[in-house]
Amino acid sequence: MSATTPSAPPHATRGDCLAADAADPLRGFRDRFLLPDGVVYLDGNSLGALPAGAEERAREVVAEEWGRGLIRSWNTAGWFDLPGRLGDKLASLLGGNPGEAVVTDTTSLNLFKALAAAIRIQQRDRPGRRVIVSERDNFPTDVYIAEGIADFLNSVAEETGTRYEVRLVDASLSLRDALAPGDAAVVSLSHVNYRTGSMWDMDAVTAQAHDAGALMVWDLAHSAGAVPVDLNGADADFAVGCTYKYLNGGPGSPAFIWVHARHQDRFWQPLAGWWSHAAPFAMAESYRPAGDIRRFLCGTQPVTSLALVETGLDITLEADQAALRAKSLALTDLFVRLVEQRCAAHPLELVTPREHARRGSHVSFRHPEGYAVMSALIARGVIGDYREPEVLRFGVTPLYTGYADVWDAVEALRDILDSRAWDAPEHRERNAVT
Repeated sequence: MSATTPSAPPHATRGDCLAADAADPLRGFRDRFLLPDGVVYLDGNSLGALPAGAEERAREVVAEEWGRGLIRSWNTAGWFDLPGRLGDKLASLLGGNPGEAVVTDTTSLNLFKALAAAIRIQQRDRPGRRVIVSERDNFPTDVYIAEGIADFLNSVAEETGTRYEVRLVDASLSLRDALAPGDAAVVSLSHVNYRTGSMWDMDAVTAQAHDAGALMVWDLAHSAGAVPVDLNGADADFAVGCTYKYLNGGPGSPAFIWVHARHQDRFWQPLAGWWSHAAPFAMAESYRPAGDIRRFLCGTQPVTSLALVETGLDITLEADQAALRAKSLALTDLFVRLVEQRCAAHPLELVTPREHARRGSHVSFRHPEGYAVMSALIARGVIGDYREPEVLRFGVTPLYTGYADVWDAVEALRDILDSRAWDAPEHRERNAVT
């Protein structure tokens, strides 16, 4: 932990937390976000807060660039180059190089592109490898996409007898054992687990995959903007992730895909839309892929959403990443300590690793009435979220989460549990989005 990053003492008071906030070298960033009064926001790992300047940027895009510039703005306002320009900024945050990333589409679509690309490379380099290794506790869409690719490939190759398989790592099957047969084409893992906050060792796992002859795809949805990442340092092959969590790009903002330079000119991805063509406005009858990262684009880009991504991304790029990580660890340490001190009489089970090297930037506890407890917290203005089974999830975004926020959240949790305020009909009725 950085010596300049304050941490609350073992038996902290709210006054100690306020003092830590006052000494926080990142405290100025909180003013760069528009957070409602009376709200402790601990769900930035699902949807980041509104950055100051985002509303003005949206008005500029809509009223000026679209309203006045009209179609000309594809050239005059730089719309055409947005995916790559934002990709270069994002790559610098993730240990990548210029020309290795684009901001485009959704995480699910980008994962499909990355997995399909990895499989095609392996069909050329190591034919016969037909296993996608993932994790049973991976984010569901990651598993669904892997299973969908395997099912599609099996359906089109039914007559040949070849079969693709998704092999899931879990409590009964380690990653080492999953790779042992030597038939894995690609390993696809979330760097930080969406439910528990546990974190893989990127360097070690990537090396393990490569030693087994597999390519490595990382999902950085719960890492980018909160946990330092060095994709080139780890020698990763592909990475995907979203921009609406710790990068504060806005609801459903476009995702990103990063591709190591060594793979970019070896194939083209299967969603070969016109924006990935070498000359999209030549309107050629046949497809010729762009010779760079642009071949991972697909169709016409969502300009307004892309423009808003830049507002949050630029704020994140101003912050020292080591300081962000140090503050994240200090805040999550404090959260765990206060819950265990102040809520010890209640059936809360920590499911997030205590070890810093294995923890992302959120803390999760299981409680038998987890959904109702989180509903009661949200009604009190402490906004986290709920994940099955029984998991209360509290996200820490170091740019705007403070030590007093953590104190106030745990105090609200203690009171709700002590008073059984969660045990009310309105807190048992499930919302569509939890």
